[in-house]
Formats: sequence, C-alpha cells, structure tokens
Amino acid sequence: MNEGLTGYKSPGEIEPALFILGLYVTAHISSRPDVVMVSYIPDCIEKPIRMCFEHFGKFVGLHPWWFVTLPLMVSAGLGGGFYFLNDLKSNDIVEQFTPKNGRAKVERRFFQETFPQIDSQFSIIRLNTDGVFASLIFSCQTNILSVAALEEVIRIDGQVRGITATYDAQQFLFSDVCANVNGTCNSNVMLDVLNYNASNIHFVNITYPEYCPSEFKCLHIGNVISKVEVDHNGVVQSAKAMRLFYYLKESNKTLGEAWLQELIDLLSNVTTSITEVSYFTSMSRQQEFEKSTQSVTELFAITYFLAISFSIISCLRFDNVRNKAWVASLGVFSTAQAVLSSFGLLLLMNVPFVITVASSPFLILGIGIDDMFIMISSWQRTNIQDTVPDRMADTYREAAISITITTLTDVLAFYLSYGNPFGSVQSFCFYAGTAILFCYFYNITFFGACLALNGRREGANRHWLTCMKIPEEVPPGRSKAYAVCCVGGSYNHDTGTEEEHPMTLFFRKYYGPFLTTVWSKAIVVFIYLVYIAVSVYGCLQLKEGIDLKNLALDKSYIVQYYEAEKTYFHYHGPNVMLAINGTFPYWEANERNQLESCIMKFQELNSVKNLSTSWLHSFEKYAEDHGNNISTVATFKTHLYQFLDHHPMLKQDVNITNNDIVASRLFLQTIVQNSTEKNMLNSLRKRAESCPCPLLVYHPAFIYHDQYTVIGHITLQTVTVATAVMLAISLVLIPNPLCALWVAFAIASVILGVTGFMALLNISLDSISMINLVISIGFSVDFSAHISYTFVSSTKPAVNERVVEALTHLGYPILQGALSTIVGVVVLSASSSYIFRTLFTIVMLVITFGLLHGIAFIPVFLTFFGFCHKLQH
Repeated sequence: MNEGLTGYKSPGEIEPALFILGLYVTAHISSRPDVVMVSYIPDCIEKPIRMCFEHFGKFVGLHPWWFVTLPLMVSAGLGGGFYFLNDLKSNDIVEQFTPKNGRAKVERRFFQETFPQIDSQFSIIRLNTDGVFASLIFSCQTNILSVAALEEVIRIDGQVRGITATYDAQQFLFSDVCANVNGTCNSNVMLDVLNYNASNIHFVNITYPEYCPSEFKCLHIGNVISKVEVDHNGVVQSAKAMRLFYYLKESNKTLGEAWLQELIDLLSNVTTSITEVSYFTSMSRQQEFEKSTQSVTELFAITYFLAISFSIISCLRFDNVRNKAWVASLGVFSTAQAVLSSFGLLLLMNVPFVITVASSPFLILGIGIDDMFIMISSWQRTNIQDTVPDRMADTYREAAISITITTLTDVLAFYLSYGNPFGSVQSFCFYAGTAILFCYFYNITFFGACLALNGRREGANRHWLTCMKIPEEVPPGRSKAYAVCCVGGSYNHDTGTEEEHPMTLFFRKYYGPFLTTVWSKAIVVFIYLVYIAVSVYGCLQLKEGIDLKNLALDKSYIVQYYEAEKTYFHYHGPNVMLAINGTFPYWEANERNQLESCIMKFQELNSVKNLSTSWLHSFEKYAEDHGNNISTVATFKTHLYQFLDHHPMLKQDVNITNNDIVASRLFLQTIVQNSTEKNMLNSLRKRAESCPCPLLVYHPAFIYHDQYTVIGHITLQTVTVATAVMLAISLVLIPNPLCALWVAFAIASVILGVTGFMALLNISLDSISMINLVISIGFSVDFSAHISYTFVSSTKPAVNERVVEALTHLGYPILQGALSTIVGVVVLSASSSYIFRTLFTIVMLVITFGLLHGIAFIPVFLTFFGFCHKLQH
C-alpha cells in the first residue's frame, strides 16, 4: 500500500467492523502539502480506485487540451437549457412553501367538491380558496371615523370602484368583474351603513363587534374596524383603522387580475392627508415573491469577482513560477461551468426551478473552490522534478479519491432530502446535489487539465504572467526589482516539493502554544459556557413557520400592508368552516343534542369566540317560529327545502344528493390573539376528532398554517438522522470511540448554537432555514473530525504538543475552507430579500461556530482527555 498519506495505516490494522459503518474520506479543507488526508477504505476497494485515478490523471496530463475542450462543449450544450428557464419557474407559494399533500389541501378538495361556490350568491366566509380580491387598510392616528377621515376613505373608494381596466382591447369596470349577490356587487359594510356619506356618522349608532341594523340581520365588523373605543352602551365612539374589501369573480380570473393591476397602479400613486392607506391583492404576494429572484441576479457577478480574488490571494506565491493565479481563476470558472451545466441539464429534463435554487450557486461556489484547493494542495505535494503526467498521476491518486467520496456523501445528503414535504426544499436539494456532481466532474477533467497546462509552464520555468522563461536565481549584477519580478522556480530541494506557507508557521509557533496555556484554556471554557447558555436561551425563543411578508422584498408595498394588518387586525381570526361529513340524522333530537354538545366544546377553546353562522340553528328557529314538526325524516326534509328556498345563502351550506343530506357545514368565529396559528389549528382538529360525529374543520389559511404542524418534527427528524450518520462516520474516521464522540458532540453543539442564535436574530424555523440547518451538519463534521483524528493519531507524548501538531497541520486549511464558503455567500447580505439574507446569516453562523469548534473549543477539550490515543489492533 502507498504510505504517502500522512497517518495512513494498512487496512489490516483497521477493525473490520468499522467498514460496516460506512466509508468516509476527509475533504473540503486542504490547501497545504502537509495537510493530513486519511481514508479508511479496504485495500480491495481503495487500491483499484486509486489505480484508476492514477491512470486517469496521467491521461489528463498527456492530453490536457481534450479535457479543456470537451467540458467547454458540454457546458455550451447543456447551457441551452436556460432557454426554458422562464417556462419552468415554479414559484407558486402554496405549492412550494407549504407541505405537499398537506392535510389542509386534502380538506380543501373535499370542501370544493362538496360545497361549490355559487357565483350569484357570493359569500366571503364560504370561499374555499383565497379568492380574487383587493384589500385596503386605512389607518389614522386620531379617529378613522371622523368626518374628514371618512371623506378621504370614501373618495378613494370611489376612485377604486371607478377604475376602467383593459384586456385584449376590451374595456371593463369594477361592476363587470365584481363578485355579486343577487346581481349587486359585494359591498363594504361600513360604507353601506353610512350610505357613502361621511356626515351620516353622527346619526348612526354602530355597536362593536356585532352590528345589527335590524332585528333579523347582524353583521360582524371585528375585521372591518379596529382599535375601537365604545361608550357605556357599547356604541362605537372612535377607531384607528378601517378595512375595505373588493372581491371579484373567480370564474374570469384573467379579467380580474387585469383590474387588480390597475388598482395597484392607482394606489401606488394615491395621495392622502389624514389617513395612511396600505393595500394588498390576491396576486400581490405571488408577484412580489417572484421579484426576489430578479433582485439577486445582479449579485452573481460580484460573487464571482470576490471568489476569483479570494482564490488568487489564497494561491498567491511570491515566486513568479509557482504563482497559481491563473489556475485559481480557472478553478472558479470550473465551478461556474458546473452550475451552468447542471442547471441547464435539469431544465432540459423539465425539472421545476424554484426561487430557493437561486441561492444554491453561491453555496456551490464555496464547495467548488474548496475542492480546487484540495487539487492544488495535492499538486504541491508532488515532486517538481517529475514529468507533468507523473505529477498529475500522483495528484489524482492523492486528491481525487478524497473529492470523490466527499462528493458522494454531499450528493447523497442532498438527494435524500428530496423526500422533504416542502417543494422549495426538494427543488433546492435536487439542483444543489446535481451541481455538486458536475463540480466533481469538471474538477477532475477541466480543472485537472488546466493544472496540467500550468504544470507544463512551471516545468519550463516560465513566468506566470508573461509565460517567458526566467532564471531560478538572480543573475549577478541585477537589481532587486529584477529579482522580484523576473526570477522564480525555487522549491525545497530536500523534499522536492514547494516551500511551506507562512500561515502554517503561525499556527505552529504562535497560535498553538498560546491556546494550550492554562489561562487560554480557562478563557475558552468560559466562552463556551456562555455560548451554550445563550444558545439554549435562543432555542426557547424559536418560532416556527414562515412569515408570508418575508417572501417579498423589503421595500414591497405588501410589507406595509402586513404590518398594518398585524397592528390593527390581529385579534379576530377567520371564520372557520366546520363540516359534518356524511349522512347524519338531523331530525333526531338526541343526535342534534349530541352535535350541539360537540359544538359547545369547540366554543370552549381559547381560539374560538362563538358559532357565527349555522344553518341548523337558523332552521330550528324557523321551525319553532312556524310551529313545524321536524322530528321525522319526511317532515324535516320537507320543511328544510322550504327554509332553504327562502335563504339561498344558507343553501350553500347543505349538500343534498339524491334526497339525502350527505354533508353540511357551520362556521366558527376564531380569535387569533389568544392562540398561535399552530395551536389554533391543532386544537380545532383534535376537538373535531374527539367528537362522535364525523367532523372536518377548514379555512383557506390552513393551507399556510399546515407548515407549523410539520416543520418542527421534520427538521428534528432530518437533523437527528443526519447526526446519527455522522456519528457512525466519525467512528470510522477516528480510531478511538471516546474521541469520536467529540465529533458528535461538536455537531450537536454547532446545531444548538446555530438554532439558538438564529432565533435571537428573528429567523424562524421554516423551509428556508431548514435547508441551511441540514447543510450545517456537514460543515461541523469537516471542522471537528480532522482535528480530532490528527490529535488521536499524533505520536507526541504530551497532550498540548499533540494539539499544537494538529493545529499546525490543519489550522490554516480549516481557516481557508471557512473563508472560501463565506466568500461564496457574503454578497447575499446585501440582498433585499429575506430568503437570501437568511441563507447568508445561517451560513455565517455555521462557519463561525464551526471554526470556533475546530480551532478553539475541540482542541482545548481534547487536552482534558489525554487517554484519547489511536487504538492499536
């Protein structure tokens, strides 16, 4: 076996049981020739793989231009898939950011099929979807019900209802597309009460939250006016906000959306002096969400400029021959090719492109640069006197297998996450996993070929910029400027490799000895305890679910609307539908009483105020007032048909098929302030399941609330499984089980810190942050496993010396790997989109905490366990 890898042991010395646990090769962090790379793969597997890569590397070294040209041609061909990008964008919020086949989606289908909307009898509470609508919130610091404020509201209402829209050369008014009741447009309660005359406010006694203009008609206005002050009789004296709705027909959505766009254009230029108006339409959320992708496009150029700059600086050498500035730039270009090819291929395969995918190139760039450093590191490890094909063979033998297995583990992690119930996560994982595969292929082909061509230049001792031959030593009589600019090609004549990097000296001579002093250890332990305390506190503050306003850009008009809605209309929740699913003997008094008992239990919930609308209660009162007997099937149905003929709106709440009542529904007025959306949804569903009657609860908002019911346990399940797998990998990687546990400890510690600080930074646990939490597991392994292994493998007698040796080998590569990832995402901090800023914030947390664990916490903690040596077999 090749003993070239530091710390490598014969497979015969490895416990056979370890192979069962898995295969792992350290990677992602290696840009120095003295970095430890270890692989625990049995000889029967490793030797053929290494031989294949050795032959392939030599072939690339012999024919580099083939491997430059072919990847460029493949990239150009697959890049054509971007032609279909606009057609394959799939940014539907409901489909991508709520659980696929979520319970509410199943319930929605039931309500749509069982209680279809009747166009001529429009009812807001009976909508099975969000509907097609516009909503305006007028707020006033003094009193929105003052004459002056009401005049402004009525003026703008008139402008809105007077909008003339055009579609396909056809002009139409609000009255042409409005949702109507018996031929009249659905109107706004408060303006109807005032008869569109602000002065009438002095002559109308409005009660809150129920206003009854007549004995037989009561209106709920809790969602119409807010911050209300009433007198001792319950009559409204003042209010701070008023909300108006404009609902349109769903049957002609195209015309409706054309009218809504005219409304947006009107309100974006409206001027008010007394009130402040915020607005929202049923298509606003989707429109503003799709602008997020456009906002980040311009950042790509900046990112790649920074990546090239960082790579050049990292690979910069003062030697004019050994300088690898061009190689570094081509390494970044190779990663860009991988993104182009992978995305193009998936677009050609008609794979939907969700907005979350737009953040993956930034992450892929960091990973690709990392792999480039490994290739360059292995190249620097080779003997300069060898031919280019032989140096390429040695490079591939050392580096390619590391990149291969790391790629497989990364890709596997992403592809396994494809089973996530959120479409946005699925799309991200599929595109990111495929991009990492292409990164790998282009690294061993295109970038390897560039490395070989650069090797030819170095072999001929040519200048990195001019490609002219230069002397290795300064000729006599030449100036210092000549020595700096026109001399190069030096190397370590003892080892035959390139000179050592200054950062390695820093970690060996300064940082390592400083960290192992008693006071330094005490300070590190104290910092860690503070870190854990803050993290635990943050986890207790963690919120679940995505705030829909965060899907829009920061300066979007809908952000103002959401803020106004949260400020003024946060108390009263939606009218939730309560369906009796299946045939039920409504005519039997005992059964009705049992149903009534169930309804009463709903009203006992903190999230339910009352039963707002009930066809059954109305029918019972109707029968009592008319002296009708409804105790038999025949009489019940006879009188019910008569009742429903007089109440067409309630007729929508009873599904009668083949003369049988197969389903019916009631409505519950909820209170959001007393309960979170998650608790409200769970309590309603549990109460429905506890009733002997087959009940279902539903509201269109439940489509979004469903995420609260699954996001927690899905994330916990994903993180737990991934951590368990990483623990198994650690047991393979580190030949001492006790020290392997330190890696698992580091994973748990980093996840705890990221989650806690994420909460303190007001980032909720949602499908976006969940992606990054899973990614953080891999990074935490990279940072901790290498240090732990090197510490265990060290032959130094004292624990402090072993820590210094581990930091000497790995301190700079860990730092370089961290910085390369940060460079890949740093520009996202300037994004005006929450989605992309969240990616940057969480990756920054992961890298910061992972780096702290890798070069501070874990090294110090390992000094407390001097018995952690490599087990001998």
